[in-house]
Amino acid sequence: MNSTTAKQFDLDQINVILATDCGSTTTKAILIEKINGEYRQTYRGEAPTTVEEPAADVTVGVVNAVTEVGELAGRKLIDENGEIIRPAEGDTGCDIYISTSSAGGGLQMMVAGVVREMSAASAKRAALGAGAIVMDTICSNDKRLPHEQIQRIRELRPDMILLAGGTDGGTQKHVVQLAELIAPAKPQPRFGGTYKMPIIYAGNQEVISFVEETFDEDVKLTTVANVRPILEQENLAPARDAIHDLFLEHVMAHAPGYNKLISWADAPIMPTPGAVGNILQTIAEQEGINALGVDIGGATTDVFSVFDGTFNRTVSANLGMSYSVSNVCASATLPMILRWVHLDMNPRELQNHIKNKMIRPTTIPQTREALVFEQAVAREALRLAYIQHKEFATTLKGVQQQRTVGDTFSQNTSGQSIVDNIKLDLLVGSGGVLSHAPNMNQTAAMMIDAFEPEGMTILAKDSIFMMPHLGVLAQVHPKAALQVFERDCLIYLGTCIAPRGFYRTGKTCFKYQITGNTINQSGEMMCGEMKLFPLAQDERATITVEPKRGYDFGAGSGKRMEFEARGGTVGLILDARGRPLMVPAEEKQHLAQLTSWVQELQLYPDNHSK
Repeated sequence: MNSTTAKQFDLDQINVILATDCGSTTTKAILIEKINGEYRQTYRGEAPTTVEEPAADVTVGVVNAVTEVGELAGRKLIDENGEIIRPAEGDTGCDIYISTSSAGGGLQMMVAGVVREMSAASAKRAALGAGAIVMDTICSNDKRLPHEQIQRIRELRPDMILLAGGTDGGTQKHVVQLAELIAPAKPQPRFGGTYKMPIIYAGNQEVISFVEETFDEDVKLTTVANVRPILEQENLAPARDAIHDLFLEHVMAHAPGYNKLISWADAPIMPTPGAVGNILQTIAEQEGINALGVDIGGATTDVFSVFDGTFNRTVSANLGMSYSVSNVCASATLPMILRWVHLDMNPRELQNHIKNKMIRPTTIPQTREALVFEQAVAREALRLAYIQHKEFATTLKGVQQQRTVGDTFSQNTSGQSIVDNIKLDLLVGSGGVLSHAPNMNQTAAMMIDAFEPEGMTILAKDSIFMMPHLGVLAQVHPKAALQVFERDCLIYLGTCIAPRGFYRTGKTCFKYQITGNTINQSGEMMCGEMKLFPLAQDERATITVEPKRGYDFGAGSGKRMEFEARGGTVGLILDARGRPLMVPAEEKQHLAQLTSWVQELQLYPDNHSK
């Protein structure tokens, strides 16, 4: 039986790695092999996830997906007993097997803290960072009466609860009150009526004994270090580790077939979003960059960011492209979606299209109009998810700051967003609408319109949603994970260069000069213009920009800058539409402007306007 820690390996002896991701609907398997001294992803297989009846055993789907990989690779990976063969010998078996899982709705948690903006926010960050969906946050100042909070705890059926509150040596009364609120509510776990609800206590360490006395034998209480030991510092790692351990020991162990899967795996099975966050953190740390990742699904949109070494993840539970598409339309409003549409469309047909997408989530657009509309909805879903992420990813609230006379006119306070587009180096997109767009220029355009990158930003997409596999692999073999991430996981779309500053009609925005092996261009960008230059994969070019006053590429208003841009399947995009991005409201001007962007970026090459 596998424990909750990874096995130790001689990394030099690892040549064949097998990884699976057990999703809600499909189980994806990939094979990574050492070829000429480098790790490369070579084959991929897929099969329906079998956690539900009639199979009710997740390993059936894993075996099916792995068998497909084995057949493609000409390598026998499954033995006569239906188990994965290890170690690798010749063309048989693999050296390591690892897996992630989000089957059965993933990890669902409830968090509780004393103050919503402080300890509860830290607890929520720990849960989200571990890959959980946070169902509700209970706190002393959430404006609900105690009986309403107890009722809510009874209604929810989370997989586990994270309780925080108070700094070490700080409030005791409110933390114990929270525990006294949860204990009598007797929260019931989502799966299995026989096992105990796991509760992690990560609050004021001086009241551990009181908290232990409050809960009876009906729950499995685990205590870890405080997520907010002092106001100025967060310590999320112990709580995240405890969540991962309990996810394996309690939640996964009660799902059909997972005990067998855990015994097969050479490293702890991680929740899928937790693994994605893990690889993004590893890349940002190794490369010394700020990175942003987004995964847009049918029901939810996950946003991951690493800025100055700080990792944040948010889940926008009602922003997605099928089950949640109606909610995107309600939140964004139809006029905001239609500002991205350059074709005449019948509003009634659009409403039918939205409802049809909810009823039949696997439907793909059959006409140009349906595709343009779906991508317009995706822009708004991504934009709203990013706004929510920026509001959540802040500096710690409640921190006291020393101010001097020089700070008299400074408005900076605690709780500022740490997400800064001008510092962003790498933007990675994944999810059906981005990964399966008919034209990669469309993927790049959706990401630029939704996230509005500033300065120089490299754009990429996850080729076959391989990031979860690599997130777990990074814990066992970081070198292999990084090599595959760089060479096979990401498809580089190119580079976007855009200044911060407001759109000014008829004015020049900046001058540019581009020099490279295959490109030598210079010119002037007028406000509202976009330009696309071909720049091949792995090709580099030097861009010098001279912005007008009021426009900033990162060095200050009107200051000249030089960048080294990376090529890709799309190329180099210069964007002078201003930030924040404003789309003309007047109908005639709107259509003309939008059509010019569509033509310049070659989004729908067969027919640009109609």
